[in-house]
Amino acid sequence: MPKIIPIRDLKDTSAISEACRVSEEPIFVTKNGYGEMVIMSMEVYERTMFLLKAHERITAAEGQVQDGETLEASESLQKLHEKFSV
Repeated sequence: MPKIIPIRDLKDTSAISEACRVSEEPIFVTKNGYGEMVIMSMEVYERTMFLLKAHERITAAEGQVQDGETLEASESLQKLHEKFSV
C-alpha cells in the first residue's frame, strides 16, 4: 500500500530520507489534501527508469514484428558475424 504524507511532514528530512530508503515504493506528498509531489529513493528511481526503458524497447520491438521488420535468424547471425568478425 502506498505511503501518503502531508507536505508539512517534509520538515523532518531525516525521517523522510529513512522512509525513502526502506520503502520499496514512492512516497506521495499531499498539500491541502491533493497530490503535490512524489519522492523516492535513488534505488527505486533507477529500477523504475530501467523498467520503463525496457518496456519502451519491448513495445518498439513488438511494433517492428507487426510491421514485418524482422530477419531470419540465420541472416541476423550472419550480419553479426560480419559486423564483429566472430
